[in-house]
Amino acid sequence: MLGIDDVANRIRSVGFRCLGCGACCRRVAEDSNLVLVSPAEVRKIMAATKMSWDEVAEPYPDFIESESGGQYTLAWCIRRNEDACIFLRDGRCSIYPHRPWICRTYPFMLVDDDLLVSECPGLGTPLSLHDAHVAAADLCRRQAAETAEEIGLRAAYQRAVVPPGKRAVIDSEGMKVLNG
Repeated sequence: MLGIDDVANRIRSVGFRCLGCGACCRRVAEDSNLVLVSPAEVRKIMAATKMSWDEVAEPYPDFIESESGGQYTLAWCIRRNEDACIFLRDGRCSIYPHRPWICRTYPFMLVDDDLLVSECPGLGTPLSLHDAHVAAADLCRRQAAETAEEIGLRAAYQRAVVPPGKRAVIDSEGMKVLNG
């Protein structure tokens, strides 16, 4: 696992400054703005907005057929409207202090010991060592949170039995059968 200094050096070599353009929040291709969120992140947003679970999150759109005749998916996403995240208002994030890890660390992602970089107009902009360390620390915390979520998801998946004819989301908290 990479340390914060290693990640910071890699981020600094790429360079980045958020331009506030909101392009990452808009749908430019099918599922281009699909923001995966953990149950903990959904609850954090719910607390900040006083919205319900169903108002904040929707099931990941790809469902898998279960042996029982039901269907399941393994993730939640922030709800979207026709062209953008529901929290993009007047070109700005309305939940910015409570935004999910994926938004907080965009356009970067750690996968094992690799720094993945998504397309973004702000790439290539010089970054201070301090800002690179802040971004790296967030990425390392995100990676730890995603690892914990994955462990919880595996345990929940092993216990889950999707009811016949039903759809469900299996996450680190367990199985949630969907209405309708």
